[in-house]
Amino acid sequence: MLRTRHTPDPVSIAYDIVGSGPLLVFLHGIGGNRTNWTGQLEFFGSRFCAVAWDARGYGDSHDSPQTLRFGDYADDLSRLLDHLQAERAHLVGLSMGGMILQDFYDRYAERVASLSLVDTSAGFGGAPEEVKRDFLARRLDPLERGLSPQDIAPDVVEVLVAESASAAVRAKLQASLSALRVEPYKQALHAIVTTDFRPVLSRISVPTLVIVGEEDQVTPPQASEFLADSIAGAALVKIPAAGHLTNLERPEAFNAALAAFLDRQAGGASVVSVD
Repeated sequence: MLRTRHTPDPVSIAYDIVGSGPLLVFLHGIGGNRTNWTGQLEFFGSRFCAVAWDARGYGDSHDSPQTLRFGDYADDLSRLLDHLQAERAHLVGLSMGGMILQDFYDRYAERVASLSLVDTSAGFGGAPEEVKRDFLARRLDPLERGLSPQDIAPDVVEVLVAESASAAVRAKLQASLSALRVEPYKQALHAIVTTDFRPVLSRISVPTLVIVGEEDQVTPPQASEFLADSIAGAALVKIPAAGHLTNLERPEAFNAALAAFLDRQAGGASVVSVD
């Protein structure tokens, strides 16, 4: 049975947890929360201790007490593993979550059993300044004009998903986008444009899976191809008829790809029980 728990202060992190076995942790994107992974927790909870967090400033987690640094997320993930009494985990991150994992590997490599980087990139380091400014403007301007996350959610959803995405998937995404808290979201946007994990990629030595939707407009397949080409031994899976949220849009294909990858990783992660 899925349960929701919290790490202690400072900056308490909310997380859903189910099952017993090797620890498998899921990280959501910049417009999401832990509920984006509920289907994966239900699927993988029979063989793993499956966990999905709310990053600081999201969902039921506390806000950052000071101006957010992107590295705060990786430090929170380390604290979560400590809280779960786990030395190492299989880690899955979508979009911003995948960037957090690259940062986490850079500073906590000994805690990583495997990486699964989903619909993500190596950060904004290779992007021209005008691209960064446009990225921020398109997301911040509506909020600065007084619109709420709930107001902008329908238009954002249409950018995120493939044309074939179901009404149910659109509704789930609209719900998570509508739940965003404005100030933490603004801080996350400013923090994410500071990222550049290209130097990290050649140092990654754990088994790595890269997944991308063939119709992803936010982090196009070329970004995932770059990740897979830059990480020694990385496997690349492209999921047809999926946009930026492959796990929600095509859950059967996503779960099958991730399960096949994890089945090849004998051991490596700490064994954790929900009890």
